[in-house]
Amino acid sequence: MLEHNSSFRVRYGETDQMGVVYHGNYAQYFELGRTELLRSLGITYKDMELGGIMLPVISLNFQFKKSSFYDEILTIKTILKKKPGVKIEFDVEIKNEKQEIVTTGNAVLVFMDMKKKKPMRCPDYLLEKLNF
Repeated sequence: MLEHNSSFRVRYGETDQMGVVYHGNYAQYFELGRTELLRSLGITYKDMELGGIMLPVISLNFQFKKSSFYDEILTIKTILKKKPGVKIEFDVEIKNEKQEIVTTGNAVLVFMDMKKKKPMRCPDYLLEKLNF
């Protein structure tokens, strides 16, 4: 199992008139968590794409527990529980400054060969860095 934490401050433009984070922004927060997890291993989406691999999202689930607010610092815990195959699955938990869970969820992405437009297995270099 691999875990990574990323923190950020909620920006004004991510909220509604009541200062509450708009629910659609959580997809971007989940993306921030998983890209930073991969970056912590020395892997970026840009490098994968230059190598002919893309990672489209095929499933995205949220469970909203509490509201998040403007100027609040949120921490995204992104968890990779199992070895990726053709798919890679991330579990996500977002907490506020009081360490209260505001959102949990899950994202599933598939490794795709950009030229063939076909699913492919997780590249060996990524598996090596994940230590599964």
